[in-house]
This record gives sequence, structure tokens and C-alpha cells, in this order.
Amino acid sequence: MDKTFVPEFITFDMMGTLIKLNWTGEAQDLVSNQLSPEDGKKFVATFRNHRENEIIGNYRDYPIIIRDSWQLACNDWRIQFKQADVDQLIDSLSTWGPHDDVVEPLQRLAAKYRLVVLTNHCDALVRNNADKLGVELHRLFTAQQAQAYKPHKAAFRYLFDQLEASPTDLLHVSAHLWHDWIPAAQLGVKNQVYIDRGFDPLITAPEAYTDTLAGVADRLGV
Repeated sequence: MDKTFVPEFITFDMMGTLIKLNWTGEAQDLVSNQLSPEDGKKFVATFRNHRENEIIGNYRDYPIIIRDSWQLACNDWRIQFKQADVDQLIDSLSTWGPHDDVVEPLQRLAAKYRLVVLTNHCDALVRNNADKLGVELHRLFTAQQAQAYKPHKAAFRYLFDQLEASPTDLLHVSAHLWHDWIPAAQLGVKNQVYIDRGFDPLITAPEAYTDTLAGVADRLGV
């Protein structure tokens, strides 16, 4: 990130970056009566891998992605698939809320900059979490609106088009290298900040790394 850069918009990934992800706890609880704790952890990894694979193809609504990924994981582990488990997972999404380090620095940023979210979810699943961020977002874009999931570049192109902005107008903030950092950089987003939430190996660009959202606000002097 260029320390002299003044962005037209600060764009954020939402789930994982601003909002806590609790797939691990939710999924392990659902299979705890069928798998040992150790195998439960492995099941969660299987479920995650299927979610990553399912978003690569043509766009489908996020609840369908979750259903099919859960079905595939259950098949792999030879345990019973239950639609009720899928429904519980989907219902839990809107209850996770922001990371502890998010609301105060986000409010600082919102006082000076237009804040935008581009999330890999559908409209119905993100509104409740967006309302918990403590700021009024300038825009909230979803994969459903873009008809594409990150890392598809179509998702970012939709963002640029809707904002009528060029990639160089943005500061993009995310906790995901594969979903966000790489495709955004390939499309010309030169200014990014990576927040380490433990999803990816550390990047080798220390000037672009921070471990809290407050680090982003501090770098921008707000």
C-alpha cells in the first residue's frame, strides 16, 4: 500500500475479514454424534475444500453451494446427510457478528471515506451482519448481484462498473489471498491491505500486512 495514496473508495471483503467465520464450530457440533473430535476437524476441512470448489463454476445461490458442499462432505465421510443441518448452518451465518477489532476503526474510516463491501454471499444472508458493523456503508455488493463469486474476476469487474471507478481508485482490504488479493491485483488494484485472520500463509509484502483493522485506519491517518 502506497502510504501517500488517498482512495476514492475503501472496499472490503466481508465474511472473514470484517465478520467472524464460525464454520468450524458449527460444523463440528453438527457431526459430533457421528464423528470423533479428531475426525470432526478433518470433516470441516473437507467441507471447506468442497465450498472452495463449488464457487468456481457457474454462479449458483449461496444456500445451494452450502447444501451441495455439505452433501459432498457427508458422502466422503460416509455419514448421514440431513437438510436440517444445512438449514442450521445457513441460519447461523447472520449471527456471527464482527471481529472484536472491527467496529471502532471502521467508524473512523467511515468518517472520511466511502466504504464499500464486496462479499461472496447472497443478499438475504448478509444484511443482518452488515447492520452489526456500526457504520452506514456507501454500497454493499454481493455475489448474487454480480452473478459471480470471488476469485472470479467478474465479481471485481462488477464492483468497478457499479462504482464507476478504476482499479487504481480503490484501497481493497481483505483477509483472503486466493479470493481477493490475487484477482484484484491481476485486475490492477495496486493498493491493498491484507489482514491476517489465519486463513492463508503470511504474504511476503510487509508494507501491505496488518493484523487488525485498526492498522488500516492508522495507515490512513484517521
